[in-house]
Amino acid sequence: MLMACNVTAFQSKLYVLKDFALGCDFYIVFYFPQVEKDQKFIPYVWTVTRWKNEYISWDPNQFCGIDNISLPTGILWKPDLTIEEMTEKDKAPPSPYLTINNEGDVEVQNDQVLVSTCMMHTYKFPFDIQSCNLTFKSIIHTAKEIRLQPSDNSSEATEWSRELMRTQYEWLFINMTVTANNASVLTDQDIVIYTITMRRRPLLYIANFLLPVLFFLCLDMASFIISDYSGEKLSFKVTVLLAVTVLQLILNDILPSSSNKVPLIATYCIGVFALMMLSLMETIFVMYLREKGSKETKSNKGNFYGCYTDRRSNLWGN
Repeated sequence: MLMACNVTAFQSKLYVLKDFALGCDFYIVFYFPQVEKDQKFIPYVWTVTRWKNEYISWDPNQFCGIDNISLPTGILWKPDLTIEEMTEKDKAPPSPYLTINNEGDVEVQNDQVLVSTCMMHTYKFPFDIQSCNLTFKSIIHTAKEIRLQPSDNSSEATEWSRELMRTQYEWLFINMTVTANNASVLTDQDIVIYTITMRRRPLLYIANFLLPVLFFLCLDMASFIISDYSGEKLSFKVTVLLAVTVLQLILNDILPSSSNKVPLIATYCIGVFALMMLSLMETIFVMYLREKGSKETKSNKGNFYGCYTDRRSNLWGN
């Protein structure tokens, strides 16, 4: 009985678009760990797309008070929205249904795993704050055909994301900024930019990286109380220096090589490494001087003994 309501509109997917208003909502459910080395941002998001289909409408009083229905997504036309920053195909299956009310308002909700690019600024790593953009736009339609606009402002999108968020891993969600860039010329495209700002949790990096490097420096300084005559002092310093080198290699695997500035944590490691290397060189130099001094002392003793023997021989001979 319900299919009597403008059946041709349900079966047709071809529409003439003219000044078509399209609303878009975007919320973050949670995001996976970012890949700083590859400059990737991988959030799991919930997108809600709304538009009005002027070819579909019915009177609920004539259909038992039914004012909205669910239909397979393949029956009706859907906007061709895409995200510019996406680098891989969505891993989550799309929603098989959409909802439409008696006035022709259509809504599609989708959960998506977005693998997107994001320029990471790692200068203050691990105390950094990152901002990643997700830009929504139509693939082929211009502003003359589709007008794209966000349904929620920045504060509403931030609050909804906080309520929906399940886990944040090492990143703490700060806020979301919604920016709508409406085309001034109808031949251009409307775009909606969602900027996600988040802060890294630094505690794990402090405990597993910054403090161990500092402890190694303290151990290297404490090695000055070891006797220079012992060969263990030199081997101990070399071992500590190699341990710091291993930590630097781990840091190199985390940070991207495309950074314009040397991160502060890298400067910290280089400074500690330089101090330990100078300490090692000082130990080598002191051991060299002591070894040289002991050889000269033995040589002087030998010369003195030889001179003393020659004098005694001359005296007895006379």
